[in-house]
Amino acid sequence: MKGIIIKGIAGFYYVKCDGEIYRCRARGVFKKKGIVPLVGDIVEISTNENSDGMVEKIFPRDNCFIRPPIANIEILAVTVSAAEPPPSTFILDRFLVMAEKHNVRPVICINKKDLAKGNEIEELRSVYKEIYPVICLCGLTGEGTDLLKDHFTGKRVAFAGPSGVGKSTILNRLLNEERAKIGEISPKTGRGKQTTRHVEIFDINGGMVYDTPGFTSFNILDADEDELSHLYPEMKEYLNKCRYDNCRHVMEPGCSVREAAERGIIKRSRYDSYVEQIKEIREKKKY
Repeated sequence: MKGIIIKGIAGFYYVKCDGEIYRCRARGVFKKKGIVPLVGDIVEISTNENSDGMVEKIFPRDNCFIRPPIANIEILAVTVSAAEPPPSTFILDRFLVMAEKHNVRPVICINKKDLAKGNEIEELRSVYKEIYPVICLCGLTGEGTDLLKDHFTGKRVAFAGPSGVGKSTILNRLLNEERAKIGEISPKTGRGKQTTRHVEIFDINGGMVYDTPGFTSFNILDADEDELSHLYPEMKEYLNKCRYDNCRHVMEPGCSVREAAERGIIKRSRYDSYVEQIKEIREKKKY
């Protein structure tokens, strides 16, 4: 039978096939080949009435992530909060680069709109609305979650973002029940406490939502220096207009990307994120 792994705990993989869930082990051949089944994998299983099922085959993945260990997502719902904790475009841009690198479509979710006291939401929208879908919502009241459901219809979706921005609250609201644990904001650090312990997939609106620990990591920049600019959609039309073919768009003269940033065509915060990421990639090369 063919199905999808919806949860993995302690060496068991829970595979959903035709509406039924089967607890399975994985064949030893996967371990010998260094292959670990992931939540989201499309697999072929065999079953036995007297024992657990067995994962026999893992079909080719569209994408996969190491942290958290998931595969085959179509949308990354990158979540920030309007306040508590305050939004950071630099962190947001790191998640967006990760999505682009893995050929996943990002949707930006600005949660806790009820806590916004100034122009935080409109400032964020002004940076991203021409590049990605931006949805403002309140996970506690449910305001805006219908728009989110529309984007999720028939898709496999994972939430990502810093701890404390309300990912679990949004998921509970989408599911209309408290299945994801909700954490608190640490008064000492101003950041949220991680509450999700393992990866699990929930059905929603004809699609699937991954509840994931790990997409709060700051160590998510795995792009190469020569590909980073291609992971910023608004830069692409300027990349072949620079004076130098190997332009990195940082200090080089005759750079069309820098000129577009200076003119405000490319948002300054986005360009600044790009420059910081280039510096980080170069630092990593030294070690």
